[in-house]
Amino acid sequence: MRAIGGWIGTGLVVLMAGYAGTAGATAITGAGSSFGAPIYGAWGEDAAKDVGITLNYQTIGSGAGQNQARARTVDFGASDAPMSATALHDARLAQFPTVMGAIVPVINLPGVGDNQLHLTGALLAQVYDGEITSWNDARIAAVNPGLALPDIPVAPVRRADGSGTTFVFTTYLSQSWPQWQAQEGAGTSIQWPVGEGARGNDGIAAAVRNTQGSIGYLEYAYAAGNHMVMAQMRNRHGEDVVADHASFEAAARSAKWADDATRRVDVLDAAGAGAWPIMAATYVLIPTDPTDPAQGRAVRDFFVWAFDRGDETARKLQYVPLPPEVKVGIESFLKQ
Repeated sequence: MRAIGGWIGTGLVVLMAGYAGTAGATAITGAGSSFGAPIYGAWGEDAAKDVGITLNYQTIGSGAGQNQARARTVDFGASDAPMSATALHDARLAQFPTVMGAIVPVINLPGVGDNQLHLTGALLAQVYDGEITSWNDARIAAVNPGLALPDIPVAPVRRADGSGTTFVFTTYLSQSWPQWQAQEGAGTSIQWPVGEGARGNDGIAAAVRNTQGSIGYLEYAYAAGNHMVMAQMRNRHGEDVVADHASFEAAARSAKWADDATRRVDVLDAAGAGAWPIMAATYVLIPTDPTDPAQGRAVRDFFVWAFDRGDETARKLQYVPLPPEVKVGIESFLKQ
């Protein structure tokens, strides 16, 4: 991994102002990541008005998004769990990030409001492995002095479907708590030791709303848009930070970018002061040999348009746009 540069800044070309290759109204299909669904939906609405490219996007989870991209049943797949260079080569796929965003813990605790509860990565791991079973556990109380914690059971809620959000969340737990790494590990779908399973962001949100004492994890735009109660997180500097654009930007500034075909970015538990610790990018997968070249061109034009004109929309949804020098490198590839 390296800081911004490498493949990003090599062989850049001046991009054309228009979006040649897409004439008239064109419909494209995508499927996968729930983490990226809000921004793809918003970009789709704007692109339809601006350049006549309409998007039908299905939120089916990152694992299914990868599978549909491999099977060529959609024009592009979307995943928060980046594929390896070998897997991309074997599937004849190209991969690139689109935006960065945050995953947040959401809670339903009587008497505890938004950002009043403070948590650490180790505490989250102990909650999700069943070691902490009550909200007034001394380990939670130690990082919440003065907060009246209820004496009720902890009810963890986790994704039941294959999910890139789960991949990011469990990777963070693995980095935060050695026991989690040794016993559960990370993945889009794992063998959870405890907790209720729910499908998609909407399933997690509904389960948390309906279950006193529950805790779940959601993509920030979804949590904020649905007025969920969130917890603060302690980052690697020992700072308790609120999930907001400032803490997301702080994390993004210290992101590290892979110098290979994966175009992967590492922004999890970032080194920047004030950084939100549970951050990741979401990725798009497109075939290098599309069965319909016109559709393949339309997908590329859609994302060129999004990188050129979609930053304001991304910020409104509390995503972090890619740095300009990163976007230029990706656009150069997309214009080929």
